[in-house]
Amino acid sequence: MYLNLRHAEIIDLAKVQGRVLVDDLSARFKVSPQTIRKDLNELCERKYLSRIHGGALFPSGTENMEYEQRRLISREEKEAIGKAAAKLIPDNASLFINIGTTTEAVSQALLQHRGLMVITNNINVANRLRVYPEFEVIIAGGVVRASDGGVVGEAAVDFIRQFKVDYAVISASALDQNGALLDYDFREVKVARAIMENARHVILVADSTKFERTAPVRIGHLSQIDTFVTNHDVLDSVRKICTESDVRLIEV
Repeated sequence: MYLNLRHAEIIDLAKVQGRVLVDDLSARFKVSPQTIRKDLNELCERKYLSRIHGGALFPSGTENMEYEQRRLISREEKEAIGKAAAKLIPDNASLFINIGTTTEAVSQALLQHRGLMVITNNINVANRLRVYPEFEVIIAGGVVRASDGGVVGEAAVDFIRQFKVDYAVISASALDQNGALLDYDFREVKVARAIMENARHVILVADSTKFERTAPVRIGHLSQIDTFVTNHDVLDSVRKICTESDVRLIEV
């Protein structure tokens, strides 16, 4: 859904600051507090933000944002991350791609590659790549999650374990300052773990907003990753883990 410029800037401010206040926004945009309250109510109804007294918070709890809305958050950063990650994957490689708006950005950036075998539990990725004859696309079986087209569950895990591929491209809903990779759905986490265990090189793609969010289910740890592709504002603790664990950090 289209965001006007003021709404987009309010979201960006909330993402950076963690919260925004009616009075501050009113002064910044030179509009009435009533107008800002209306803006915040609309953004909260669409689940971009969470309403608090006197303002709103950037979502950071156990409530996951709607998938189409998440596509709009840090869209340019995700596109840049996708392009950088795609450059790591050579032609004629085999790879996993899991669920996520950033992994979908990687799949978009792979369209100029040749001879790829792509195994995915992401219907959106499969649908994008299936029309290109240069790709062999294999989709996992299992329960299709209505919210984002992700295929999850034990059947998907068993399917993934049949393969041993060159690369895995994974994402996470949150990245804790101690390096824990987190997500919301334990069924998705099981698939992500199977993907990590059955790839020779694991690439984590995540924009910096993931440092500001939390999620309840642990996928694994940053030290288990081979390459981490992100944008700026990497936490010092995360940078230290990458250095100590020999994880290649690529910032775009």
